[in-house]
Amino acid sequence: MTKSSKVSQQANQTISMEESPDPPFEETYKNLFDNISNENDSNNYENLFLVEKCELPLVDLDQLNYGDEFERRECKRKIAKASKEWGFFQVINHGVSHDILAKMRMEQVKLFKKPFNEKMDIDKNLNFSEGSYRWGTPTATCLRQLSWSEAFHVPLSDVSSSKGLSSLSSTMEQFATTLSELAQQLARLLAEELGHKSNYFKETCLPNTCYLRMNRYPACPISPEVFGLMPHTDSDFLTILHQDEIGGLQLLRDGKWISVKPNPQALVINVGDLFQAWSNGIYRSVEHRVVTNKVKERFSTAFFLCPSYDAEIQSFVEPSVYRKFSFREFRKQVQEDVKKFGYKVGLPRFLVSSH
Repeated sequence: MTKSSKVSQQANQTISMEESPDPPFEETYKNLFDNISNENDSNNYENLFLVEKCELPLVDLDQLNYGDEFERRECKRKIAKASKEWGFFQVINHGVSHDILAKMRMEQVKLFKKPFNEKMDIDKNLNFSEGSYRWGTPTATCLRQLSWSEAFHVPLSDVSSSKGLSSLSSTMEQFATTLSELAQQLARLLAEELGHKSNYFKETCLPNTCYLRMNRYPACPISPEVFGLMPHTDSDFLTILHQDEIGGLQLLRDGKWISVKPNPQALVINVGDLFQAWSNGIYRSVEHRVVTNKVKERFSTAFFLCPSYDAEIQSFVEPSVYRKFSFREFRKQVQEDVKKFGYKVGLPRFLVSSH
């Protein structure tokens, strides 16, 4: 039996499309599944899934907020070190209450469990911008470019304008407010560790320019041969992630993929492209991905610390590795590259030497 047939058989055993919450991956991307055997002939294909398990650097923010001078200094040093060497770290005692996290997850699950056809038209009912709901990878030309996931990618301006319309919107606003405060605290700290005290992030990354993304990764019958989210870097300053216990997040370190073990008490923080450019390459925006699970679905929620589209990004020191660019220009270039190549090129496009 071919893998495509296997997917079809399992899909046929599920409830009808009218009631199923799952996007029609197999029907929509049938040609990619039909070519799966050709992709697997590559010697490099198996290497994509060779993974080491490792604990991310863990930071206790109680030391920062309530510790003595030595503990505060040590905590700041630890955060900066992780941002330089890993581009990722996790924080506990982060100030985001368990109740808010649990309620956000409950509302998110409730939303994603709606029938797929209903989710396709739900943006206007929730007062979200058109296109907030997305799934799969429309530009995919092979399985390695397909993301077996669905998401609501919502500007915080939509969340604030729909305040009180539903328990989902009020929960999203609570969640976003607390994560925004944490993101601003961490961004300010990372800047100060480079000897740069300023209100840049407070003035540039306003509440209505940031984003929330609710993710669902349905169980995938041909896991691990398709990603939940293909390898990428984040187009922001900082990302804060709350994930469930299933696992699947992996990051690239020293040429090897590292599996991030879920910590129910922790939030995962990673440096985005804009912070790498602003820090002149000192802090690292690291490639990461999500792998699928054959039997279990996975949920996560991410907060993206972003500037306005017109904000100019430039290094805080000279000579700069990257040329000055606006967030709008960066996003446009990313979209053009994804359309042309099937993947994001990102910061290498903005190196001074390539201009």
